[in-house]
Amino acid sequence: MLNELRSKVTSILDNNEENTDNRLRAVCELLRNSVAYYDWVGFYFKNGDKEELKLGPYAGEPTDHTIIPFGKGICGQVAVSNQNFVVPDVAAQDNYIACSITVKSEIVIPLFKNGENIGQIDIDSNTPDPFTEVDERFLEFVNERVSQILYN
Repeated sequence: MLNELRSKVTSILDNNEENTDNRLRAVCELLRNSVAYYDWVGFYFKNGDKEELKLGPYAGEPTDHTIIPFGKGICGQVAVSNQNFVVPDVAAQDNYIACSITVKSEIVIPLFKNGENIGQIDIDSNTPDPFTEVDERFLEFVNERVSQILYN
């Protein structure tokens, strides 16, 4: 099912009639509406020269976490580690920032441009432990495509 979304993601991102934020928001909406266990989908980007992430386009409930310091929470850890982070049970994580009491699991995949970690895609799920390697590979694909439309 995720592989079937690849062409839709590509089609959205290749639509130069829309600005970048609208395309990213459309990808978030597509993923949230197409994958039953993707309950919140959003992009965080490095905030200029600051050691923090800033919330970009997303789909799902509004969040108070619009700025996340590097190292804080799952997203902040990925900003430092440059590694995928799959959290099967958020309650088992000491350094977790709760966005909603309904969230049970999370996956965060770093987004690279010219070899530099410039952001990430973050997905919260209300389902315990739903993420597999298929999700990781798919979201890596999404981020590779997103990096192609971002300016240096």
